[in-house]
Amino acid sequence: MIVLSDFNKSYEENLEMIENKLRVSESFDMLIKKIKIADRKATFYCIDGFVKDEIFEKMLEYMSRISSEEIEDIKSAKDLLDNNITYIESSVETSLEKFTVFVLSGAIGMVVEGFDTAIIIDSRTYPARTVQEPESDKVLRGSHEGFVETVIFNTALIRRKIRNTSLTMKCVQLGNKSKTDVIVCYLEDTVDKKVLSDVMEKLNSVKTESLSMAQESLRECILPYQPWNPFPKVRYTERPDTAAACIYDGNVIILCDGSPSAMIIPTGIFDFVQDINDYYFPPMVGTLLRYVRAVVFGLSLLLVPSWYLLTLYGEKAPDFLKVFLVKEPNEIPIIFQLLAVEFVVDTLRLASLNTPSALSNSFSVVGALVLGEFAVSTGWFVNEVVLFMAFAAISNFTQPSYELGYAIKVSRVLMLILTAFFGLTGYFVSLMIILLVICTTKTISGFTYLYPLIPFNKEALVGLLVRKSLKKRNE
Repeated sequence: MIVLSDFNKSYEENLEMIENKLRVSESFDMLIKKIKIADRKATFYCIDGFVKDEIFEKMLEYMSRISSEEIEDIKSAKDLLDNNITYIESSVETSLEKFTVFVLSGAIGMVVEGFDTAIIIDSRTYPARTVQEPESDKVLRGSHEGFVETVIFNTALIRRKIRNTSLTMKCVQLGNKSKTDVIVCYLEDTVDKKVLSDVMEKLNSVKTESLSMAQESLRECILPYQPWNPFPKVRYTERPDTAAACIYDGNVIILCDGSPSAMIIPTGIFDFVQDINDYYFPPMVGTLLRYVRAVVFGLSLLLVPSWYLLTLYGEKAPDFLKVFLVKEPNEIPIIFQLLAVEFVVDTLRLASLNTPSALSNSFSVVGALVLGEFAVSTGWFVNEVVLFMAFAAISNFTQPSYELGYAIKVSRVLMLILTAFFGLTGYFVSLMIILLVICTTKTISGFTYLYPLIPFNKEALVGLLVRKSLKKRNE
């Protein structure tokens, strides 16, 4: 088969074409190095800051030693690559578009006089922070490694955990302008082929100019469009051990260059009761943590609306529940107090995000104490409102998904508002709306959001609710 090349044997025409495409004269960080390999001219193109200087220098030194007799035996760029370029990650390229993308990605592009193909030498190095434990996904014991923003480092961290030939990593470049690298990771012999097919089909059908917000932009491109639905359709992790465990279980992991998070597919509502800490404790303790997490998940949604409903019907409440009623009411309606605290909690959270790390923890604690004490002492809020809303705020941190935390928050506010307007009827109507939203949540994999409950899969459901020992999992 004959492969047509965008390049030709006119060296000057090739240079003009490349320099127009790369807009060399407009960019100060586009480096050009012209040398002579024996009697032939050669030009290198690269981006300043992406190239390993030591490798580039040694390569130039080696090529400068090629004699005129050796160069006469080299008939093509492929011959030069095979016989005289010792760097491992190198290849010939016939497409000007691919040549441009490689150079802009950090590789070295090389054009030699008399050859109608170019050479790519992938000696790139990216600015990257060191591998360290994620701030929001910590463990008491176990690995303290975390993903970084450079995708090739992340794939290496997963490879270190899974030394298996069936581990497959497919690369897709998305974004007409950004050409962002997106990596799909899975085990060939355990992955659900339908899920994998759906994921690849979604990725291949993405049409966007750029993935400016990395995995968030990717998520919006591949997930079903449900703007009214706050519940997360995918899980994220910044931990290589969590990603590796999910791959072993047959899930698909998506890594996006520029993001330290991995997307886990498929994802259902029950998957959020799991956490990496469950597996660094004995099975009984891990199971207990899951049930605590599940109970807190339900209480964070239902406790405050249920307490507010109790205050509305305090006179009809059983005697054992009257202990939870407001002891010293004030003139401000309880619903306004609850919504005001919801707003204040979010304000503190946003403020802590923009506070220097050395001060953020103390700021959050001091801010909460000062505002809470001041609000109660001045009579703005009653003690019970502060207590229940403090529990609701703290409960969001029992699981690492920020998306799920805000979904619960939106649902809780909906229940409060409908309960305030319609009483007991509004409470149950809002609850039915939330259940309906959960049941109709669409996922990228085709699985229902309530799987393995709907459709029922006993083995999968037990695996989510009970932390099995490694011996039991392998039987």
